[in-house]
Parts: sequence; structure tokens; C-alpha cells
Amino acid sequence: MAIFDKFMKGLSKTRDFITNQITRVAAEFGSYDEDMLDELEMTLVAADCGLPAATEAIDSIREHIRLTGDASHKSVINVLREKLLSMLDDKQLTLASGELNIFLMVGVNGTGKTTTAAKLAHRYKNDGHRVMMAAADTFRAAAIDQLKEWGDRTETPVISHETGSDPAAVVFDAIQSAKARKTELLIVDTAGRLHTKKNLMDELAKIKRVIKREAPDAKVETLLVLDATNGQNAIIQARSFNEAIEVSGLVISKLDGNAKGGVAVAVANETGLPLVLAGLGEQVDDLQDFDKNLFVDALLPSE
Repeated sequence: MAIFDKFMKGLSKTRDFITNQITRVAAEFGSYDEDMLDELEMTLVAADCGLPAATEAIDSIREHIRLTGDASHKSVINVLREKLLSMLDDKQLTLASGELNIFLMVGVNGTGKTTTAAKLAHRYKNDGHRVMMAAADTFRAAAIDQLKEWGDRTETPVISHETGSDPAAVVFDAIQSAKARKTELLIVDTAGRLHTKKNLMDELAKIKRVIKREAPDAKVETLLVLDATNGQNAIIQARSFNEAIEVSGLVISKLDGNAKGGVAVAVANETGLPLVLAGLGEQVDDLQDFDKNLFVDALLPSE
């Protein structure tokens, strides 16, 4: 399946919702008036694009209509498309050649961190790279077992300790093992919930200090995994994690889960963080590099 087709399939629920609403609003007339623009704004909000992004987009459309006099359906959709693109920033994950690369997977429990880690391991192993995973979510036995199972399925070594062990110690051992095996990519799965948010952020900061000390030359990506079905809570999560540990890229999982795929726009617009990966389904190859052009084209109805 072509990449665009994967985006179309993964975002079909959101696209159908937006398209049906726009079709209903614009069915009787060939151009938009103020009431129709208000309804379009509410459609974007309902798709979880967020009120700030929706308001900004509709204000741009109003300004375009004022300047050009063109309130046609085609013109409105084109302006909306360009405005949404301007709110999104995407970034390609790349591995530095000849040195250790580390992907630190962070996020609250249930967002799909472990599954995303495993899919990334599968991808890079298939590309011929030497990959290892570290089970640094030591507070849940199920998390360790799940990562080990994925390690068996993808034939990827997994470094782990006993449940309740120090997560930073797991990362320390994983880095030493990665160096000894000349591993190209180490993927670290972390906890998503401790007794308090402060404890969680302190633990993640400790892990980052260990990485910096033990692998100072490694290329590190701190990837925050957000569940699209969590809606506007994803924005709060992104802000909290970024303030505590400096996130370098966002992963939006479960975009196929409901008609709230617009949350990617909301999070990117309100945090300024780049989107790197899109979870478009449950299969291993449904984790795709985030392409903002493909995303917006799959999100909005055709002209």
C-alpha cells in the first residue's frame, strides 16, 4: 500500500467526519457566508484541531475573502489547507552513521510507547541496522514482559532488570552492552506513571543524565508518544514533558481510532514541536514517517 493510501486509510474516520460536515454546510450554496464559516470553525474544533488553531484558520479564510472576494468552496478549502500546513512541522528520523543512536521513548501509560518502540526496532532491523531495546519501565512487570515478547518477535536483544529496579541502571547497562556490540540504535522504553508527575519527570531526567554521561557522543532523540484518542489532553502532556525533559519529536499514535485526528494540528500548533511519526493502524508497517502534506491532504476533502 502506498504511503498516501496509508494516511487516507488511517485518517478515514476524521476525514469522513470533516467532509460530511463541510458537505452539509456547503451543499446549498456555492460560496461561504459568515454562518457557514462559523460552522466550519466548529467542525475543526470537533475534530480536535483545537480552538486556537481553528480560530486562526478561519480568520485567515475571512481575510482571504475580504482581499479577493472569493468565497468559493474551492478557495476556502485551499486557504484552509495552506493554513493547516503552516501550523505543522515535520521531521525525518535519521541515524547518524558510525556512532550510537538512542531513541528515548516517553509518554503516559497507554499511549503506545512499547508498541511504537517495537515497530521502530522492526523497521530499522529490516533496514539492516544493529538494534537493541532497553526495558526501562521497571515499575510494571507487564511492560518488561511485553518488550521482551516484542524482542523475541523482532529478534531484537532486550536489556532488562527485575521489576522495581532502578530504570537509570537499566539504561546504564543497555548503553554498555550497546557499545560492546557496536549497536547502531538503542531504543529505550520508559515508564509513563509513577506516584506523582514530579517523580516521573525526575526519573526521566535522571535517565537523560545517564545517557549524557555514558554516551556523550550519541545522537539522542527524545520521542514523546501521544494517543490521538486522548484529544486535548495530549496538549497538556506535550507541554509537561517538554518542560521537564526537552522533547525533540512527537509521535501521534492511534490516529485511526476515532474522528479526532485533528489533534496533531492542535499539539503542533500550541507546542511548536515537530511531528516525526504517525500511528495509522495496528500492523507493524502502519507506523509511518509523519509527512505534513500527506496528513493534510488525507485530512481534508478534495476540492
